[in-house]
Amino acid sequence: MIIGAGRYAIGTIVERKSRSTLLVDLPCMEGYREIPPVKNGSALGGYGAVAMNAALTKSMTALPEQLRKTLTWDRGKELSVHAQFTLETGTKVFFADPNSPWQRPTNENTNGLRRLYFPKGTDLSLWSAEDLEAVALALNNRPRKSLDWKTPAEVFEEQLRSLQQPGAAPTG
Repeated sequence: MIIGAGRYAIGTIVERKSRSTLLVDLPCMEGYREIPPVKNGSALGGYGAVAMNAALTKSMTALPEQLRKTLTWDRGKELSVHAQFTLETGTKVFFADPNSPWQRPTNENTNGLRRLYFPKGTDLSLWSAEDLEAVALALNNRPRKSLDWKTPAEVFEEQLRSLQQPGAAPTG
């Protein structure tokens, strides 16, 4: 997840094998910047736990079940309702140890690529869900050395085809 100017945020889901990226639009919750914050109350920012859960659930359930078995997250409070997320999607959630980005290397590498489009300090509220889809499309059609110069989209398509073959072994 990246947080930009004005505390707006974009979530990221990166499939480990294909490096395929989904950018998750995190619209602000109703009342954000209108209702004064309550100490120890629910976060009304775009990346509050409730908003994150709804956006991640919508994105993850669009994927085939075999490709959404686990999710590794950093230790942010935005996924504090991970148990509900697991119930809604069937996806087990694991958390990286604090200050251990090497436990999520594919995501960290993708964050670097994403920063080409969203430099630090960018006002993320200016980007629509359609804009995020266009950036994800660009990222997913960029050849990667780690994929033998295939694109994430090509590798992801291969994964989907293998899932549709009778008797195919499940991935994950």
